[in-house]
Amino acid sequence: MYLVRILMGVLACLHLSLAAAQTQVHPFPSPVRYTHHNDDFTVRVRTPGGVWQDLYEYKVKVDLDKPQEASMVYFNFDGTVELAVQKNNGMFSKVAVRPDAKGLKPVVKDGIAYITLRRPENLSIEFDDDRLHNLHVFTHAIRKDMPAVPADLSSNDIGVGKTPDLTQKTVFFGPGVHSGEFRLRSHSTVYIHGSAILKNPLLLDGVEDVKVISDGLFDGVEMMTIRNSRNVEIDGPIFINQPHGTMRCVTSQDLVERNIRTIGAGQWSDGLGHFACERVTISDSFIRTSDDCLTFYNHRWDIWGNTRDVKVSGTTLWADVAHAIMIGIHGNTPTAEHPQSEVLERLRFSDIDILDHDEDEPEYEGALGIMAGDDNLVRDVVFEDIRVERIEEGKLFNLKIAYTAKYNTSPGLGVENITLRNIKYSGRGSPSAARITGHDASRKVKNVILENVTMGGKKLTRPEPGVLEVNEFVEGIQFR
Repeated sequence: MYLVRILMGVLACLHLSLAAAQTQVHPFPSPVRYTHHNDDFTVRVRTPGGVWQDLYEYKVKVDLDKPQEASMVYFNFDGTVELAVQKNNGMFSKVAVRPDAKGLKPVVKDGIAYITLRRPENLSIEFDDDRLHNLHVFTHAIRKDMPAVPADLSSNDIGVGKTPDLTQKTVFFGPGVHSGEFRLRSHSTVYIHGSAILKNPLLLDGVEDVKVISDGLFDGVEMMTIRNSRNVEIDGPIFINQPHGTMRCVTSQDLVERNIRTIGAGQWSDGLGHFACERVTISDSFIRTSDDCLTFYNHRWDIWGNTRDVKVSGTTLWADVAHAIMIGIHGNTPTAEHPQSEVLERLRFSDIDILDHDEDEPEYEGALGIMAGDDNLVRDVVFEDIRVERIEEGKLFNLKIAYTAKYNTSPGLGVENITLRNIKYSGRGSPSAARITGHDASRKVKNVILENVTMGGKKLTRPEPGVLEVNEFVEGIQFR
């Protein structure tokens, strides 16, 4: 009788789980039907035992070194769903779902790869290790607060979108393609429907208390800009084919950047860039770029100030060119007008997957890069629980006082109190030695802790030629 009750309980839980499972597929606007589609894959989704729904496979550019066309699909779901991926061009012998740490193992049957998702994930699906023609899968839980669309709207009706009134406190970009200047106001909430495509960026300049909640797509836009603003939350947008970077945040405070998915192969296509910002939280995002994925700088152009209190977690980074994380190369060499050096402090990066790192210039290599220049002082930085899967060309980490004619007018002031904890590099690829280097006796790297840092299964326990190189202007390294 006891076993019967257990079995009945298990069946009841299973029934509730299946009953709660649902998918939300966003129809594509008709103007992009032929211009944006990539036929490399046919992708479908369903709840277990349900009816398969087709997804629109978007064409996305990757890798500035030699631009290629990859694919991207997106949808929302609750509960458990099944994904079917059919490769349409040629045979394959194996298929992988990355990040590896997600533990997702596809089942291949009759030439179709099936993947079961039990929670929203942002993934790369790769056939025969082809990372340049892969399928990106971006998913999110179904949003209960997204405004409803009129019931009579069908996929055939989605054309040019009606631009909303941006002076209102609640702004809704409904299905369709939207163009124009999208300058947001303070104390507003912006919703972007999953069938909306924006052809211009959002501009937030001198505003406060703004939320952007998006299931939609930004296509080929210049950078979204947040400048001189505070209390801003950006949740959910997807960016593809942008000519340069994804988002630039300048002298702003109390920023939340959540569920941002971006694929960029343009020149200087940094992902999420920050200049003199404070209290920044980034989480649950997927950033693939042909420049640095995440950057934290101080002075540049007309920008002055410090960077403080940054937290990044639960995020996947993929640098086709340059670094996953870059800190401190731009700053403020003291002048009569600006006599103070600038500081970047209290930055924490945790639970991060780095899928690839490729940097062709040896001086700038480093998946994890702290390169203090222009009299910057970088201190109190923690890298923790970070998994690096592959290095095409580059270093696992590079902690240095930087001084290069290309970027700097003076060396950095210092790099201090840095912790690398539980950093795991698979060993795949062709890395050069990690480096910790100061500039001179007055501009040093100090107090670095390397705790359970492994490269190809080997734990770092000391400086070693070809593995970890340290110069004479470094003091206070501890291996744990």
